[in-house]
Amino acid sequence: MPRASGPLAEALGRRTVLLDGGLSNQLAAQGCDLSGDLWSGRVLAERPDQVEAAHAAYARAGAEVLITASYQVGYEAFAAHGHDRAATTALLHRSVALAARAAGAADHEVWVAASVGPYGAVLADGSEYRGRYGLSVRELAAFHRPRIEALLDAGPDVLAVETLPDPDEAEAVLTVLVETGAPAWLSYTVADGRTRSGAALPEAFALAAQAPEIIALGVNCCDPAEVLPALEAAATTTRKPLLAYPNDGSVWDAATRTWHTPQTLAPWPTRAWHRAGARLIGGCCRIGPDRIAALAAAVHTPEGRGAPGGESA
Repeated sequence: MPRASGPLAEALGRRTVLLDGGLSNQLAAQGCDLSGDLWSGRVLAERPDQVEAAHAAYARAGAEVLITASYQVGYEAFAAHGHDRAATTALLHRSVALAARAAGAADHEVWVAASVGPYGAVLADGSEYRGRYGLSVRELAAFHRPRIEALLDAGPDVLAVETLPDPDEAEAVLTVLVETGAPAWLSYTVADGRTRSGAALPEAFALAAQAPEIIALGVNCCDPAEVLPALEAAATTTRKPLLAYPNDGSVWDAATRTWHTPQTLAPWPTRAWHRAGARLIGGCCRIGPDRIAALAAAVHTPEGRGAPGGESA
C-alpha cells in the first residue's frame, strides 16, 4: 500500500495519529552498542539494518509515524569522528530511507518524520535538558540549516523538530522552516511547568502558534505528569493540533550516561491529553513497542478512533 495516503496535517484534522517510541532503547534491546558520543548515530553509520529493524518493530506495534535516526547526526559532531561533510549528508539521507523502507513494508499507512534534534543533542553532554547554550538565534539557525536541507532532500513526509529546551532554538528553527516552507511539528522538552531552560510555556508555544509550516505543537521526552499542563498552556496560544510523546518519567544523568528510573511510573492519562487537543500521541526514551502496541489497541478500537481509550497506557 502507499506509504501514506495524504499529508499528515490532513490526517490530524480527522483523528488521533500514533507515533512510535524511543529508537535508542529499541536499538539497545536489539543488542546494538550505543556507547560513545554519536549514540544512535553510530548505529545508523555502522548497522543500518538494525535501524530499519527497529523502525519495523514499531510499525508492527501499530505506529503510524516513524521518526528517523537523525536526532544526533550533526556535521560538526560527525566531523570529529572522521566523517566528512558528504558522508554526514549521506547518513542523513540514509536515516530517511531506512524509515521509509519500514513504512512501505507496513500493513497500514505510515508517515516518515525526519528528526531534527536540538543543538544540545550533538554535544552528547545532556545539554538538551538544560538549553541556554550561549549561542545566538542566528548561530543556532546556521547550525540547523544544513541538516534540515539535507533531510528535506531525502523526501520525508514531515520534519520532527523535537526535544527543544529553549524558545531561542525554536525561533532559530522557525527561521529555517520559513525559508524551506516544509511542514514540521515543534516539540519542547519541559520540567516543572516550564521549558528546560526555564522559559514560560505560553510564550514558548506562542512563537510557533501562527507559523504555517508548523502542523502540530507539543512536548516530548518529559515526565508524563508534565504533559497535561503543557498541553493546556499550548492550547491557550494556538488552535493547531497538539502532540505528546513523553518518556517513562526517568531522568537522564549525563555524567554517568544512565537513566534514573522512578520507583513508581507515572500514569498516562491519554484521554485527558486528547481532550486538551493532542492528536499526535506516542512515546520517547524508554518507551518500547509493547507500550506503543497498547496505545495502538486503544486508538484503533471502534470507541477509541478519536482518542486513545483508557486513562493509562
